[in-house]
Amino acid sequence: MGRPDARREPWLRRQLLAWLLGPLLLLLVLDSAAAYWNALRFSDLAYDRALHEVGREMALHVKRDAAGRARLELSDAAGRLLLGDADDRVYYRVTSADGTVLGSLGELPAATPAAPPTDTAPRYSRQQLQGEPVRMLVAWMPTEATPSAPPAQVLVQVAETLHKRNRFAWEMVANVVLPQLLLIVMATAVVWFGVAHALQPLQRLRRALAGRSHLDLSPIATHGVPGEVRPLVDEVNDLMGRLGKTFDFQNRFVADAAHQLKTPVSGLKAQIELAQREADPQRVRHSLQQLSISVDRLARLVRQLLSLARNEPGALDAVQLRPLDLNAHALEVSMEWVPQALKRQIDLGFEGAPQPLVIHADGDRVRELINNLIDNAIRYSACGGRVTVRVAAAEGGQCRLAISDDGPGIPVAERARIFERFHRLLGTQQDGSGLGLAIVSEIALMHGARITLEDDVDGVGNTFSVFFPLAAVSSLTAFGQAADSAST
Repeated sequence: MGRPDARREPWLRRQLLAWLLGPLLLLLVLDSAAAYWNALRFSDLAYDRALHEVGREMALHVKRDAAGRARLELSDAAGRLLLGDADDRVYYRVTSADGTVLGSLGELPAATPAAPPTDTAPRYSRQQLQGEPVRMLVAWMPTEATPSAPPAQVLVQVAETLHKRNRFAWEMVANVVLPQLLLIVMATAVVWFGVAHALQPLQRLRRALAGRSHLDLSPIATHGVPGEVRPLVDEVNDLMGRLGKTFDFQNRFVADAAHQLKTPVSGLKAQIELAQREADPQRVRHSLQQLSISVDRLARLVRQLLSLARNEPGALDAVQLRPLDLNAHALEVSMEWVPQALKRQIDLGFEGAPQPLVIHADGDRVRELINNLIDNAIRYSACGGRVTVRVAAAEGGQCRLAISDDGPGIPVAERARIFERFHRLLGTQQDGSGLGLAIVSEIALMHGARITLEDDVDGVGNTFSVFFPLAAVSSLTAFGQAADSAST
């Protein structure tokens, strides 16, 4: 697969900006709506007073004649003064208490009760007049008093279009919203460059990883890495460390396998060429017997190499440790070696503990550990010798698996290296690859066990001891219940 599209790289930046600026824009919209509503309210309050003054002046221009009849006396000059407006059109209607229309301009809807109400408070509303929205005042207002007649109540309706009001409202909204919008734009720019600056360590980290070789598994430098990203970098470094150990083991295993397989394979090829040149059937048979022995050695070497690879240090994650009775397990494995011991006239004995000794272990791997120790003991013990397998409790919450032999003693200087891969003592006559004890050491390490080597108690041979930690009480109870269930 190719490199991901570079346009996807600012995805985190876009996400941060969306989460930061999205709520701000939403607040701006809500604030704009609230500001517009408040602006309309203040605009109505301001211009409604002027509309009320026009209505009051219209009521004051209502006069009575000698007969007591009311009439609206509005001269052209007074009309222009009251009704003239460069932005809006003003309509009116004045009605007497008995319903007589004293004067009007425009077709205002009738809103005339039969008699003036006791409540003379003005009423304002938005209406449609000739297809255009208007603000209308409806109020009972007193006429001008004269010496001959007291003031009367007339119903005054004044309507005005909304051009001034709307312009005033939008100006107020602009005065409120534009500074906020400018602030958000500035905040966007600051956040954009701030996020870009904050993401620079990640960009440097990306470039550092992109420029690495696939063979470079060294830890990533954490200098300058933000604290929020440091745990991720630490986990990547830990993963690289584990991969480095795995690759080192694989490289070492491949090198060891190539080195160890080279000699037996060359020997097989030489014996096959020798057998092909022989004409005597007896010699051919002898060559085939040698080939069979060599093949057995090669098969054992391959098995040990595969076992070593299976028990490498990183395999613990895939191992499931379960309660295991080491006493019964060691007895079972030891019984399988009786025919091999009899073939070499070796007295193979077992000394077990009087009670079960339960450990957390992988049964197959512990079997492999015991097999390698018994095989090593039988292989290096002289014919007629003795090999003893012992299982007993030890101090410090441990149990001890010990295999004693009558083989040649291992010098103290060599005991530290005896568990290394492919290490063999000089002067030994037995076939071997030097892998058996290395496998034992790996399996013991996998189970948290400790392995030691000392002289046998009788002074002849060696004793290999493996100390396993005993399982907890809860595991012992579970093991006992499982055993009872199996026996039932």
